[in-house]
Amino acid sequence: MGSGELRVPTAIAVTSADLALPPQDERTVPAVVLQGLDRQPLDRSLTALQAVVEQHGHLIVVCSAALDPAVERRLRTLRALMESDRIALFHPELPPLGLAVLVRQLRQLASCDLSPGVLASAGRLLTHYIHAGALLGSVAKLDRVPVGLKSHTRSWVPGSQFGVLAHPEPQLVRIGPEAALSGPEFGTRMLVAKGQLQSDWVTDTLAKSWNVQGLREVPLPAESERWWGTGRLIEFCAYLSDLSVLYQLVTSVRRSACHWCGIDVIGDRCVFCSATPPVPETRAG
Repeated sequence: MGSGELRVPTAIAVTSADLALPPQDERTVPAVVLQGLDRQPLDRSLTALQAVVEQHGHLIVVCSAALDPAVERRLRTLRALMESDRIALFHPELPPLGLAVLVRQLRQLASCDLSPGVLASAGRLLTHYIHAGALLGSVAKLDRVPVGLKSHTRSWVPGSQFGVLAHPEPQLVRIGPEAALSGPEFGTRMLVAKGQLQSDWVTDTLAKSWNVQGLREVPLPAESERWWGTGRLIEFCAYLSDLSVLYQLVTSVRRSACHWCGIDVIGDRCVFCSATPPVPETRAG
């Protein structure tokens, strides 16, 4: 792996400080926190963003699906004003804690010899290896995971709790002696963030059934309550923590040049210019 001492790493940005987890190791680069973009004058936001791009060359902004629409609009306005193809806006389908984990993995990889385009498109690849969910006291307002009518009815019963996996495959179980969620088939660590719910099910039952190799508690992200539809929750995320494993995953995938902007990417879409490969022309007969 390249050491990255001779270059400034690509910047990885988040829209709130609680999505910037503590470093996983000494190589993890700091996150750029773009807080309050919608609450400050446009010219001040523009100057701040330009400074980041000038310093780092490229900027990858990882946004939550629960992001305030006003912040989303401001980000797109700033990107348009700068007329820059060096800013990528990435919206992975992950709950807030899972998104914070992905951001930290990208911050780990930013220290390696990966080009900005490969690093940006690595986000889509790494989401497949993240298992993110929550223990909920109610699923009455949960709209991001399919919930059956029976579960909705049970959520009004006092004391009911539900284990929900949002990613990679949606699952929902009512907590009882036989309750279980399908977990990763590879070694992971787990983060747990507690809201207004008291339970040991995640740390005792789930973590043991998933054979996690380490467990740590972190503060609950501010967007979690909006994402899950309740403040009575304990959010969890199992993930790959070793930088060498992450690097091997990313570098084992074939890379190609974006036909539109020329940057190296992996996968079928450029995160910076959003171009997809052209459809090959077919000749009749």
